[in-house]
Amino acid sequence: MPAAADWITLGEAAEILAAANVKFRPETIGAWARSGRLSSIKLGGRRYVRRGEVRALLAAPRRVRAEDVQPGLFEDLSS
Repeated sequence: MPAAADWITLGEAAEILAAANVKFRPETIGAWARSGRLSSIKLGGRRYVRRGEVRALLAAPRRVRAEDVQPGLFEDLSS
């Protein structure tokens, strides 16, 4: 189970994103949490999201190397 420090408020999540020049309102982050796009808990009327999941939004997408692609995957497209 995540430690208590792993859960942050929606405002703190917005601040983490803003520090990376990605602007979202806490309400938007809350909507993502309610829809299941982010893990969240609700305590005392406040919603909290996982710090690691918010930081993962800032991570660059992983590039796929050609040799990692399943052999023959695109062969049918050349016909």
